[in-house]
Amino acid sequence: MSILTTKKSSYDLFNPTEDHLALRQSVASFAERELDEQAKENDETESFNEMLFKRLGSELGIFGITVPEEEGGHGLDPLASVIIHEEMSRFDPGFTLSYLAHEVLFVNNFFYSSNASQRSRYLSKVITGEWIGGMGMTEPGAGTDVLGMATHAVKKGDRYVINGVKQYITNGSVGQVFVLYTKLDKNAKKMTSFVIESSYKGFSVGKKEEKMGMRSSPTTQLVFEDMEVPEENLLGDENGAITHMMRNLEIERVTLAAQSLGIARRCVDIMCDYTVRHREAFGKKLMEFGQIQRLVAESYADYQAARALVYQVASELGPDVRNSLGAASAKLVATQMAERVSRNAIQVLGGYGYCREYPVERLHRDAILLSIGGGTNEAMQKNIASDLKKLWSE
Repeated sequence: MSILTTKKSSYDLFNPTEDHLALRQSVASFAERELDEQAKENDETESFNEMLFKRLGSELGIFGITVPEEEGGHGLDPLASVIIHEEMSRFDPGFTLSYLAHEVLFVNNFFYSSNASQRSRYLSKVITGEWIGGMGMTEPGAGTDVLGMATHAVKKGDRYVINGVKQYITNGSVGQVFVLYTKLDKNAKKMTSFVIESSYKGFSVGKKEEKMGMRSSPTTQLVFEDMEVPEENLLGDENGAITHMMRNLEIERVTLAAQSLGIARRCVDIMCDYTVRHREAFGKKLMEFGQIQRLVAESYADYQAARALVYQVASELGPDVRNSLGAASAKLVATQMAERVSRNAIQVLGGYGYCREYPVERLHRDAILLSIGGGTNEAMQKNIASDLKKLWSE
């Protein structure tokens, strides 16, 4: 039983086409069958389920969702990506975060920033799941202030020599290929991006982070010591990476928001099941008590409101359609909502919620990362205010 088993109207914002609905059903079935059971163990051991990850490509076929069909992808839209992230995050948000890093931060980002030659060398490997991808942007001293990065590249003949350290890189220890952001001039407010391989001399993986949540997704440093990158691996033009970055940030933010939706939906399902079917107090089902009704009702309403915003924004995004204001708003609303709802679930379940018998404590820990990654919620507030200022100044 799920809170989404309700009648649908003739128009469905969440499944606008038969392809979207079929995708949801396929991913939901796979996620419940395969992700749920392994999530607890991999959270506790902080292990990445690489074999299962490969099956997302070989069996489920959900790599390359936003890549055109003629290039080997599915030719679907950001809304399809949102569907996948919501359904998978119901059961294992950490594992889904690794999917996001591969599919959104690498595959989508790489495809729309690369040329035909680069695609011929890398695209089939990441769409089949033969290689795992990621992205290197954040640094020990540069997070939200991305232009403060210190990683730099120097052109030498037909190669670029890169030095620097990237921090908090999802899939850092398991990836074979990354989109890497650097500077050519340390003092310039411009960035240059490359596609790099973990096999390159001078590439190494630094420390693996021990995290509060999202523990089934590996997070590490990447270290570059005189790493040589062929000039043909330059993505786009020198000093032209900000455009690539900003375009990809919008789909990243709505998919992070979609992860929040999946977490909240699972928590509401668990609260309803627990209070209606199982737990009694003073001779009544727990759902009969006003304090519990408030927590469950507000959680459901908050989830539905955030879900409508996220899907509406996603439905209007595309490779050539920008919506910074919408993406930042969706992320801000959904991530805050997931933290509230998962915390409510712990309170409703009481001692059971605080212990690991139920997944709500893990989901709450996972939810907290989503207000930090992809741009902190404080940055979202700043961006929203800035965009509104521009609109009202016209």
